[in-house]
Amino acid sequence: MASPEEKGAVRPSRRAERAVPPARAPETGGQARDRTSPRGLEHFIAGRTLASSDSPAWADLLVKVYSRQSHQEPFLVPAVPEPFVVWIVSGEAIIEERELGGDWVACHVRVGDFFLTRTPSPYEMRWRAIGADPFQVMHLYLSIPLFERVGREMLGHPVPPVLRDVSGGTDPELSHLLALVRRELGRDSAGSELFVHGIAQAIAVHLIRHYASQGTADERQAALPRFKLRRALAHLEAQLAEPFDLARLADAVGMSRFHFSRQFKRATGLSPSRYFIRERIARAQQLLQETDASIIEIGMAVGYSSPGHFAQVFRRETGVSPSHYRQG
Repeated sequence: MASPEEKGAVRPSRRAERAVPPARAPETGGQARDRTSPRGLEHFIAGRTLASSDSPAWADLLVKVYSRQSHQEPFLVPAVPEPFVVWIVSGEAIIEERELGGDWVACHVRVGDFFLTRTPSPYEMRWRAIGADPFQVMHLYLSIPLFERVGREMLGHPVPPVLRDVSGGTDPELSHLLALVRRELGRDSAGSELFVHGIAQAIAVHLIRHYASQGTADERQAALPRFKLRRALAHLEAQLAEPFDLARLADAVGMSRFHFSRQFKRATGLSPSRYFIRERIARAQQLLQETDASIIEIGMAVGYSSPGHFAQVFRRETGVSPSHYRQG
């Protein structure tokens, strides 16, 4: 059986439905907000609120169901301190994420897929819905006191667990728990406090069991672990003659594409695609100096079928043409 990380109608909100304007991208010199609260996050994403957990019974969970626009331009997602789950309840979409200034990483999501994040860093997101079904999502935030209490009881120490990020994951057990939450949210009553508290604890236990990572938050955010970096670099080196494939590279180290890209850049200072180009040109430089192979043959050996394209990239990276480099 695959591990969790591998692979109805709702009652209208008691708040008035309203369109939320998309957040503006941060401007140079502006005061872009990089952290917010769960309730504040809804102001950053365009769409309509379909249901919301507004009663006192929901003290341990903040849950909201949204209908999103079919096409969302890039916007800044501020960091939220609470453990945050987004669950796809209707439709499908291509969702793209990136670290600020990094490469976009695409993820095709369908009903039942989920995102999990508790990152302290803001990031950018955009999406494009596919098909005729409305694109609807459920946001769920676990209260920090409940999450930390469950963590202490499960792990036996006061430091709260660190959850690793998941993008477009599939987890049938988590989906079952989230479906129970959504059903409770859709009841005519305000919901049962006993039920909400119990299901919140069950979700916290599940997340800690399956998605808690080793080390502190600072260590997790710092960079790709060294053993994974070595594996990624070896994979890159072996594939220089092939087209760059981020999905295959991330799979080689057992991570999602988005979070692999973020941690790889922290470790190397470059995005995976930029590092790949640098490695190609470094190999080409070596071949130009150490072999008698033609420039066309060397270009093809490092993945460039067009001599003109190879020369263009080589000049951009080194400042000289391949022939000039060989003569130097």
